[in-house]
Amino acid sequence: MKTQEYLVKEKLPLFWCAGCGNGSVLHAILRCFEKLNYTRENTVVVTGIGCWGKADDYVDTNTFHGTHGRALAFGTGIKLANPELNVVVLMGDGDGATIGGNHLIHAARRNVDVTAIVVNNLNYGMTGGQYSGTTPHEKITSTSRYGHIEHGFDLSGLVAAAGASYVSRGTTYGIVQLEKFIFEALQKKGFSFVEAISQCPTHFGRLNGMKKPADMLNWFKENSVSVSAAEKLTQKERENKFVVGNFVNRENEDYSTKYLRVINDAKKSKEGGK
Repeated sequence: MKTQEYLVKEKLPLFWCAGCGNGSVLHAILRCFEKLNYTRENTVVVTGIGCWGKADDYVDTNTFHGTHGRALAFGTGIKLANPELNVVVLMGDGDGATIGGNHLIHAARRNVDVTAIVVNNLNYGMTGGQYSGTTPHEKITSTSRYGHIEHGFDLSGLVAAAGASYVSRGTTYGIVQLEKFIFEALQKKGFSFVEAISQCPTHFGRLNGMKKPADMLNWFKENSVSVSAAEKLTQKERENKFVVGNFVNRENEDYSTKYLRVINDAKKSKEGGK
C-alpha cells in the first residue's frame, strides 16, 4: 500500500487548525506503515479524546475510538485478545498523561506490546488552551494567565522509569528524526513510546508570543538539545528545554508472551492432573 492509501480521503480536509503539527505526525506514521507493509487487516489504531484523538477519523485501518484517558486500556485489551495485530495507540498529552497517566505507567510497567505515540502540544488544545500535565513552568495558558506555577511531566522520563522497552522524543521541527523514532518503535517487541512535541499556534503559541506556526517550530529548534548534550547541563540549564533523542532501547519479554505461557502452563497442569 502507498501512504495515501492509508487515508480516508472522503473525510479530508483535516479537522485540525491551520498550522497544527498533528498532520505532520500523522503523515510520518503512515509513511512508517507503508515501509513496514502494514495492512488494513493486521493493524488497529486506537485513540482517545482530544485534538490528536481525531486522528482515527482519517486512518483507513481497523480503528477504535475510546473514552478520555482510556486509549491504552483499550489498546491493551485488543493486543491481548489478538497478539498478532499491530496495535498503535495515539494520545495527546492530556489524554495520555493528565487524564490517562495511570494507564500509561502501568502499560509501560507490564511491557504490553503496543506502540504509544503521544503528541504533546503542551496544553489542552481542543477545549480552549488550558494548562495540561506537560505545560512548561511559567508559560501562559488560558487557565494560567500569569504564568504556570507547576512543572510539567517529563513524559519520556516517566515512561522510561516505568519499564518501557523503547522510549524516544522528537519534535515536529525535526520531523525526519521523529519519523525514524516512530519506525523503530513500531518494530520493537514490548511497550514502545514516542513523544512528539508539536505546535499549537491557536492557543499555546498565541498566548506565548508565537502567533505563527513557524514561530513555534523555531522555538523547538532553538530549545532542543540532544540526550548526550543534556547530560552536560545543570538542572537549571535544562529547564524548559526539549531533550530529544532515544532514551531507552532494551530487550524485555513482553506481556503477551508471558501471558500466553501462563495459559499454556495452566493447561498442561490441568491435563496432568486428570
